[in-house]
Amino acid sequence: MLIYGLKNCDTCRKARKALPEAKLVDVREEGVPDAVLALAHERFGAALLNTRSTTWRGLDEDARAQDPLALLKAYPALMKRPLIAVGDALFIGWNKEVEAEVKAML
Repeated sequence: MLIYGLKNCDTCRKARKALPEAKLVDVREEGVPDAVLALAHERFGAALLNTRSTTWRGLDEDARAQDPLALLKAYPALMKRPLIAVGDALFIGWNKEVEAEVKAML
C-alpha cells in the first residue's frame, strides 16, 4: 500500500496514522509514477486537481488551462491528497468512507 502525498500535509498524516503499514511517497521529492498518475486522472478526472490550494491560486489563467497531467508533473503539490494505492485500487482524499473502504481491502 502506498500513500502519495506530502510528509507535512495534515491529511496525509492522518492517513498514515490510520494505515501504519502504508509507505508514504512524498510527491515533491519522488513524484508520482506516470502510470499511476494517468490511472488516477482517468478514474478521478478534475477531482485530482486541488483547486483550493495555494499553488493553484498562484497560477495564472494560461497555466491553469494546461493539461492536468502536465500541471501535476510541474506542480506535484496541486494533487488532491492523499492518493492511496492498494493493489490496483486507487482512493483520493481521506475521510471515514475512504478509511473504511481501504481497511476493507486489507
